Amino acid sequence: MKTRIIRIGNSQGIVIREDYIQQTGLGEEVELNEKDREIIIRSARHPRQGWDEAFREMAKRGDDRLLDERASHQSNWDDAQWEW
Repeated sequence: MKTRIIRIGNSQGIVIREDYIQQTGLGEEVELNEKDREIIIRSARHPRQGWDEAFREMAKRGDDRLLDERASHQSNWDDAQWEW
């Protein structure tokens, strides 16, 4: 597909046909990267996507407990020194 670069305020942009958007699964937010004088457009990544489900699975397995329980009882610094 060929398209033109158009002026949008103080910036420039392109129009992407709806069928391209649907075929690629692009959402409202995208990432732009430049590599070897080309612009790469991809769906925005969300760094913590899927964490909720992963934590639920950990809890089901009992894999979400504190590993060093002794350390949490060794100091009263939070109660005595920290100003809330």
